[in-house]
Amino acid sequence: MAASSGVAATERLTSFHLRVTATTFGANFSDGYALGVIGAVLPVLNTTLHLSGVWQGLLGASALIGLFFGSILLGPLADTIGRQKVYRYNFVLIAIASAAQFWAHSPLVLFLLRLVIGFGLGADYAVGSTLLSEFAPRRLRGVLLGSLTVLWTVGYVLANVLGTYIPITDNAAHWLLASGALPALLVLVLRIGIPESPSWLAARGRAAEAAEIRRRYLGQSEVTAEEARGAAAEQPPAARYRELFARGQAAKTWFGVIFYSAQVLPYFAIYTFMSQILGTLHISDADTQNLVLNLALLLGGVIGLWPVQRMGRRPFTIGSFAILTACLSAMAVFSGSSGWVLMVPFLVYTFVMAGASNITQVYPPELFPTALRASGVGFLNGTSRVASAIGTFVLPVSLSRLGVGWSMGWMALVLLLGTAVSLIWAPETRDTLTTEEWHH
Repeated sequence: MAASSGVAATERLTSFHLRVTATTFGANFSDGYALGVIGAVLPVLNTTLHLSGVWQGLLGASALIGLFFGSILLGPLADTIGRQKVYRYNFVLIAIASAAQFWAHSPLVLFLLRLVIGFGLGADYAVGSTLLSEFAPRRLRGVLLGSLTVLWTVGYVLANVLGTYIPITDNAAHWLLASGALPALLVLVLRIGIPESPSWLAARGRAAEAAEIRRRYLGQSEVTAEEARGAAAEQPPAARYRELFARGQAAKTWFGVIFYSAQVLPYFAIYTFMSQILGTLHISDADTQNLVLNLALLLGGVIGLWPVQRMGRRPFTIGSFAILTACLSAMAVFSGSSGWVLMVPFLVYTFVMAGASNITQVYPPELFPTALRASGVGFLNGTSRVASAIGTFVLPVSLSRLGVGWSMGWMALVLLLGTAVSLIWAPETRDTLTTEEWHH
């Protein structure tokens, strides 16, 4: 919305901002936990469910496939009916399907339940960061959105640690799978009472409702009658996916698709099959190395919040892609070396990737205007999960047939593509307005 509509930055962080951030953590924690758990229990399920290589790949990619459909289908719905309804009810699906995994004793049933979990999480990826970006103060938007990925890492690492140090029997594996229902239920309860996005309301011409939410939850004064008429006059058309590729928007959308997909394809594939990779490297104490890598994920995610907040989006993205490409290239070139030599670039990759992933929650909401934001964020999340699912399905086959060197080589090429596209297309969006903030 133009400045004449009354946009003014309100930089004060309130307890309500923290509440929205905390409840949005739920999808990211649950996603990380769901992916970490399946990686932890697959070695046991391989035996108890007699899984073929195809079923291993399908189960590893199942939540990612669901994420695609949830993001693609429910992102536009949130632009049409509002953020709040999708934000509240998607976790009902996640809680029920997570608990039902306890009784899933066939690969097909487990696959279908994890599709449902992914579908619900995909909705939250489209709506959660969108809603938070439309409430967050501009100067703190980077760190608040970036912290969502840190919670993904916390969920993933927790699942991995539990899977490493708890004796995994068939019964324990199903308890671990079902335990994802607990954080889902907690998030469901905490989200009760979260209001609709005032930015969405204002963009739909409902300026008085938007002003009331800002007054009640953010302590901002109400909009004047003149401003209300101005907002209503500028009501945008309903979001359509074709508008993501309209003139002036298409380059940002294509950049978002390629940047997001290139980053997460190797990330999800590598950490879903971490134990197989460590086994390929012939490391004697794989459990300890797995723990070290998981701690590097946590540390990288937390430390990575600082450059997301302080640096521009463009230099941070280009620089992190370049480092990640170099790390996997080194693992490919020196694949014949000892496992301990290969652990050095692997550890650096893990640390930098965790920090770089923070930008995936920050960049997408800043690439789209309010009327298209949930659709755009959902589209980027959906397409990135297609890439993730492909990588997760292909990697175990690649490791068994080509070995770790060639496997790291083709994933380094994916990261190189991300580096090149970022150099050409990455915009600087740090100062972009994502809130409809009214003059006092």
